[in-house]
Amino acid sequence: MPPALSPSVAGSASIEALSVFAVSLLVGGLAIHLAARYVTYRSHPGRLTVEHAVLTALVGAIVWAVLEWIPLVGSLLALIGWIGVIKYRYPGGWTKAGITGIAAWAAAVLVLAALEVVGVGTFSALGVPGA
Repeated sequence: MPPALSPSVAGSASIEALSVFAVSLLVGGLAIHLAARYVTYRSHPGRLTVEHAVLTALVGAIVWAVLEWIPLVGSLLALIGWIGVIKYRYPGGWTKAGITGIAAWAAAVLVLAALEVVGVGTFSALGVPGA
């Protein structure tokens, strides 16, 4: 049986995991925020807050996690579900939601690349698939 972690080691590991989750969620939310401002700004400038985007990223990540495990079609259903979350949360139809999703993915890749350049490469973009 492996030795048990001391409370201080276990506590620091959980704080590190929580920090990675929070930063990854913020990166995903920032990417969605930047994309939504670009795609839907003229329609509804008041709804485009960072908080709105972070919640969108969280809901999108949950939808992705629930649908992705379905055999054969899970990835496709997860992608449609994720775009559906964007469609529900932002003005416009499926086309604008798809464009917002592509732009969010591109923004997340750029933000993660910038973090990698400055030496912080342990994060992902929670709520943005493939980033």
